[in-house]
Amino acid sequence: MKLQLEKALSLVAVGVLGVLGSAQAAPVYEIKNLESYDLRGTLEGTRNGYAMGVNENNELVGISKGRKKLTTDDVEGGIIDSDDGIADEEQITYSVLLPIVANNFTFSAAANGAAGAWVPTFESINGTTDPKDTDTSVPETINSIDTFYYGISDEGVKVGATTAPQKTLEYSGSIEDQEFWYYRDFELRGVAKTTSGDVALPPPYVEYTSTKEGESDKKVYVGGSSAATAISGNLIAGYASTDISRYGGERVQACLDNASTEGALPVDVCVQIEQYPNSTGTRNVQYQTRAYVWQLDNDTVTGTALPLGLTPAADSTFTYTAQGLGVNADGTVVGRSHVNRNGDEDYFRMDAAYWTRNQDGTYDYHWVPVINVDDVHSSLAYDINDNGLLVGSYRSYIQGYLRDKFFYLDTKATDAKPVVPNDFYSTLSDLSSRAKSINNKGQVVGYIETTHEKEKPRPKAGFLFDMNAKEGGEFSNLNNLLTCESKGFEQGSDGNWQRHQVEVVDGSGKTLTYNADIQVVEANSINEAGVIVGTAFVRKPVYKVDENGLPVVENGKFVFELDGNGNPVTSYLPRAVVLEPAGTGAVACTEIDENTGGEKYERQGAASLFALLLLPLVWFRRRVR
Repeated sequence: MKLQLEKALSLVAVGVLGVLGSAQAAPVYEIKNLESYDLRGTLEGTRNGYAMGVNENNELVGISKGRKKLTTDDVEGGIIDSDDGIADEEQITYSVLLPIVANNFTFSAAANGAAGAWVPTFESINGTTDPKDTDTSVPETINSIDTFYYGISDEGVKVGATTAPQKTLEYSGSIEDQEFWYYRDFELRGVAKTTSGDVALPPPYVEYTSTKEGESDKKVYVGGSSAATAISGNLIAGYASTDISRYGGERVQACLDNASTEGALPVDVCVQIEQYPNSTGTRNVQYQTRAYVWQLDNDTVTGTALPLGLTPAADSTFTYTAQGLGVNADGTVVGRSHVNRNGDEDYFRMDAAYWTRNQDGTYDYHWVPVINVDDVHSSLAYDINDNGLLVGSYRSYIQGYLRDKFFYLDTKATDAKPVVPNDFYSTLSDLSSRAKSINNKGQVVGYIETTHEKEKPRPKAGFLFDMNAKEGGEFSNLNNLLTCESKGFEQGSDGNWQRHQVEVVDGSGKTLTYNADIQVVEANSINEAGVIVGTAFVRKPVYKVDENGLPVVENGKFVFELDGNGNPVTSYLPRAVVLEPAGTGAVACTEIDENTGGEKYERQGAASLFALLLLPLVWFRRRVR
């Protein structure tokens, strides 16, 4: 059963939800980047890994980063979010008085990779160095450039974004022993990685000009902002700055005006401070942002800004945003845009949109309709396949709480309306869900919540929805489609399955054990063969740290934190995960897990992805405290 959006919203008061039977027709999956019940899912020298996109040649792109972790206590009742449980020494601060230390690195992997099947391989963008080669005692080895991959074409072109490298100016303030100011030219710049190297995807707006009479020669390079989020053939979709916001312009103008004042900050440093997040997490310098398409021909780039969903008044002081997040072979771009719903200024919203390409290379804007304008808070579209099927999510109050619900839309149908599939129930549930990718077979992947707690954060799991498997489609929790080995189990000589016991030896010489655990928490991309890439959490021991937050080392090995019973304290770390349909005869795991009190093993999962997919994708320079 499936519901059109307006009908779905009228059913949210249903009190009892009928549970559907388990999806027996869904394929069985196995995790292919397993190694000794661990995941080869991040770069050496980093803690976390995320797989972002996969192409038809079974090549993926991903992001590695670090600093954040979850302890076992944090995940009682199911993993919630990887941003919980951050230790003080792992938090990120912003300062023009501190060197910039990068925290995001790009990698690729492939089924037939030179380093091995699906082994992450570091890829340098903009001159970054491999995180495993970083030595904090040697400043020259420390990366100041954050890099990101979001998609890969079938031809192997990778797209994403990068920050500018760190620059310094001689310090001119009153702090003793301070040598330099630290800044960089831009915070985010789209990039394509071809066989020839890096190809910059710049925004049209990068430089501010003084608005004062007679000062048109006074300019400051503010950098603007752009990001490449998806690619199909030689067309790259994303977003880019087309102007500066009114308030942002005023702040930059103030930097220019004060430049000649004794003791004033250098203009570049002043502008950098304005581009840092303030105490509320917002930036003073913001940009007018539009969905954008770059056409890539032999490393030559032609950019096109796509129409906004409304026409701003000439005297408007608002900052308007539109973003492209997906693109198909026809050049149709999907994403979101500010819009006045049905032309009504009282319904100024950020809604899902798609842009169709004309023969002359121009684009037409299309609003993804919202029938009940009072109920839907916002919406966005993530992906579109070559048949014109768009997937996304809308946000609405369901049973008194804002929830996201996955929908799809046939952009080639006349008067098409969004369709909201049911998930695990026969009627609309209040479980938040987001679709992230769709292939040409109508298979959709994303994440969904797995519990109905009203006042608490909810665990999440990756899902697979096959709209053609049966009437109304078939919705599955990916963790329920995995083989037992892929969930951390091993088969004993008696034929029974049990948790694999991981053994570790710490610096004190003790041999410690803990149960292996792997949980798929988000699916980000699926190709035509059904190969899925995304994020899983794996259980790891926690290192003991000293009063400075540094790991304790004895006899050349780390010392692990222990609980009151002498067992290792463990944490859950996000790692890139690769799922492939299993061979003939493979069976999804339905074994009994002793850790759950004898119940059928259905461990709850989670989604994380560090707000990456709550675009806009704006990344600030960071410094470890």
